[in-house]
Amino acid sequence: MNARAEPQLLGQLSNKHLDALEEETIFILREVAATFERPTLLFSGGKDSLVLLKCAEKAFGVGRIPYPLLMIDTGHNFQEVTDFRDFRAKELGAELIVRDVEDSMKRGTVRLAHPGESRNVHQSVTLLEAIEEFRFDALIGGARRDEEKARAKERIFSHRDSFGQWQPKAQRPELWTLFNTRLAPGEHFRVFPISNWTELDVWQYIERESIALPSIYYAHERQVIERKGLLVPVTELTPPRDGEEVVTRTVRFRTVGDITCTCPVESPAANAGEVVVETLTVEVSERGATRMDDKTSDASMEKRKKDGYF
Repeated sequence: MNARAEPQLLGQLSNKHLDALEEETIFILREVAATFERPTLLFSGGKDSLVLLKCAEKAFGVGRIPYPLLMIDTGHNFQEVTDFRDFRAKELGAELIVRDVEDSMKRGTVRLAHPGESRNVHQSVTLLEAIEEFRFDALIGGARRDEEKARAKERIFSHRDSFGQWQPKAQRPELWTLFNTRLAPGEHFRVFPISNWTELDVWQYIERESIALPSIYYAHERQVIERKGLLVPVTELTPPRDGEEVVTRTVRFRTVGDITCTCPVESPAANAGEVVVETLTVEVSERGATRMDDKTSDASMEKRKKDGYF
């Protein structure tokens, strides 16, 4: 697609549906505040959580978000993202709670099979420890149903049992936007206000609302290795293996997470409008195109969710 066609296509693309999506998200954010005693908003500094934060800002006002932000830090996150996380929370006057997987490792509740193992899956343990510490009864997350198969099974209000586990067959009906939020002692909900959004919707909203993002979401030059159909960033945590060639490519990240399992894609898109146009043509979900931890099997995410993952 040539450069001239991109602005023209962007101008023809309707974003009127974003009003309905935003309205639904704000309604759910307010429902959580009204219904639960100790809710929190999971905030990584990634694009989906920044969209949620923008909706929360509209729902309650700057400095008036009625629940803290919670980040489970693996210690292997991109510095650009964690720096932006801290900046945005301070800018909004929101309370930010950070709990570290490394602390769980020191307590012995997380044990790695080997030093190079990804810590991404172990976030579940640290998250459940944070839930117990603060007695959270609702955790608001930025997961969307279009990301992959297990997330498509989620309700907006996803019930978790007293062990923090997700049971897909035990989820509650959500007819006519009526939510059953009854909890037994020790149980909690994961709430996903942007469940009905797509990756394209998110980028259209970012473009419309001029939402600032960490720089790695846009085109930049980075050293990478081609491995199993993915572009693995060259870092201290992900060094090249014997026989692998390090190349410099113009890339961006479609999603961000633990460095050990998050990969960029080749892209010249330097702003949200260009990403919108690019997203119109993609055929692979952002997780399928960029996440090494989801390559093991179609059931990998579902298993992690049953164990307490986000």
